Amino acid sequence: EGIDPLDALAALTEAIKEVGEGFGRGDLWLPDLTGAATAMEKALPVVEEAIKSSGKARDSLGVVVIGTVFGDIHTIGKGMVGTMLTAEGFEVHDLGINVSAETFVAAVKEYKPDILAMSALLTTTAPEAIKVIDALKQEGVRDKFKVMVGGGAITEGFAKTIGADGYDPTAPGAVDVAKTLLNISH
Repeated sequence: EGIDPLDALAALTEAIKEVGEGFGRGDLWLPDLTGAATAMEKALPVVEEAIKSSGKARDSLGVVVIGTVFGDIHTIGKGMVGTMLTAEGFEVHDLGINVSAETFVAAVKEYKPDILAMSALLTTTAPEAIKVIDALKQEGVRDKFKVMVGGGAITEGFAKTIGADGYDPTAPGAVDVAKTLLNISH
């Protein structure tokens, strides 16, 4: 319809923020958040392609590498966080699910992120985040970016114990944590 793709992205971003804030207040429920994130996830590639085709560019708040740790195949929470980070203006590289420590290390070397975000839903897979952080230290790259963790099996105490820089139990909260870690005003 000839709508400026940057305007379309701004409208999508504002909508997902409103849904996230409503979820945070308890006015909206998880299905509302997942539905909005799914709609955003489907719309973003179309809008981003239109932005590229128009020769315009959007400002990036930073680069994020995100994935679900090895042994865990849960994707909904990670997908919501990635989508909301993208909507907010981060460049997100989603490694998917069941991601090994070696793959996380290779990705941070390739993409040189500002943030590495890991998800673990299962208590049996949460220790994989420790393996990733240890591998990052062994490769001498751990101090080059911030590490965020989240998911059903993760607590704030666990995050601190493993040396993560940030944690939040919700997707909207993860966006705020990312901004805080990079000193970006909310």
